[in-house]
Amino acid sequence: MLRTSVRQFSVSARNASSLKTLTIGLIPGDGIGKEVIPAGKQVLQNLNKKHGLAFEFIDLQAGYQTFLDTGAALPRDTVDILKNKCQGALFGAVQSPTTKVEGYSSPIVQLRKELGLFANVRPVKTVEGTDAKPIDLVIVRENTEDLYIKIEKTYTDPKDGSRIAEATKRITETATKRIAKTALDIALQRLKTKGSATLTVTHKSNVLSQSDGLFREVCKEVYESNKSLYSGVAYNEQIVDSMVYRLFREPECFDVIVAPNLYGDILSDGAAALVGSLGLVPSANVGPNIVIGEPCHGSAPDIAGKGIANPIATIRSTAQMLEYLGYSNPAQDIYKAVDANIRDNKIKTADLGGDSTTQQVIDDILGKL
Repeated sequence: MLRTSVRQFSVSARNASSLKTLTIGLIPGDGIGKEVIPAGKQVLQNLNKKHGLAFEFIDLQAGYQTFLDTGAALPRDTVDILKNKCQGALFGAVQSPTTKVEGYSSPIVQLRKELGLFANVRPVKTVEGTDAKPIDLVIVRENTEDLYIKIEKTYTDPKDGSRIAEATKRITETATKRIAKTALDIALQRLKTKGSATLTVTHKSNVLSQSDGLFREVCKEVYESNKSLYSGVAYNEQIVDSMVYRLFREPECFDVIVAPNLYGDILSDGAAALVGSLGLVPSANVGPNIVIGEPCHGSAPDIAGKGIANPIATIRSTAQMLEYLGYSNPAQDIYKAVDANIRDNKIKTADLGGDSTTQQVIDDILGKL
């Protein structure tokens, strides 16, 4: 799907040859996460036959149901095991309540902070040989700050007694430099493989002149200060509201998009509509010591337990995890098998207009591996 291997922040590229067994944490979470994470596990187990990779799996807990059962949405054991034993992990979905629940906080947001998963890389791509409009772009989302630092307060207006809620938006030079370089490195790799590349910086600095203004300025500084390296990458900027409009009207105009946390979240979920379903779109949470593959869909409580969830986003996320761990060849095999399933257009779940079960799709992709 991404079809790049950004070696400079690939966790295990430097020692991949010495790793004979990869330890992978499995965190199903809530809802359909429990049904799709086994797809990633089955694919990895199937790779043993061709690539000689061995995997050890550790089942881990996190999510809203875990919070209800234990009082902790992200148990300390889960974090410690990921830090000390795992090279990679797969995270399913979280069913977070829309109203405030005392003591609850999204475990995936906390996990990104705890493990330093600073980049969320979300490729959005149609498959060649289908009737779909050709789309091939990557959204690189800063993963640690913006409104997702979750500093909020509610208080009473002394004038009229009405309630006021406020949230802090944080943009730092350090995090912006890091995500800008990550996005530019991905663009550079795509330049080498595709012959052209564009980086589009998304912001709202016309209104948020200090926070989004800093994001815009620092991204530009990173590009300009390394222009000899990135000279072949075209540099653009787009205000987020017009970005949404253009993304849906002319997605073929975009290549690599970099955005602060909130905009990146919204853009990547919306972009899934361009390729047919959230059930197709993967992501990788990338940090210095671990990579966590995470499908972009949510917990989908309306279909949970029915065995009809689309496993492709998880399977592609599994391939992305391997890619960022330095194992490009098995990742490419997974991408090709998924593409073949989509191209055949026979074994597909309801979100794509079919009537196949989750396991039938998994079995078809395993057969194509």
